[in-house]
Amino acid sequence: MTGLVEILSGLCIAVGVVALLVGSLGLIRLPDLYSRTHAVGMMDTAGVGFIILGLIIHEGFTLVSVKLALVGIFLFFTSPIATHALAQVAHRSGLKPLTEDSPEDES
Repeated sequence: MTGLVEILSGLCIAVGVVALLVGSLGLIRLPDLYSRTHAVGMMDTAGVGFIILGLIIHEGFTLVSVKLALVGIFLFFTSPIATHALAQVAHRSGLKPLTEDSPEDES
């Protein structure tokens, strides 16, 4: 039984790490602020959620797993709100999204 717990927790943590790596790759490769915040917001929430799930599975039902679940719930709500607030401020400041019709920045 402990082998199955270790495999499941390791798999969840590995999926979370891959999700965070994909999100950081999107942060580097995507062209404008709006698509970057979307990629980072989505993958950050998924990556941290999987890592916390893996840690909860590894720890079992203890006070530590309850605290991890509370941290996960907090991050589940605050990460998308923070990226939305960032995009809203950029939009109100006049930053236009990059579209097919907009000229490329040649700098």
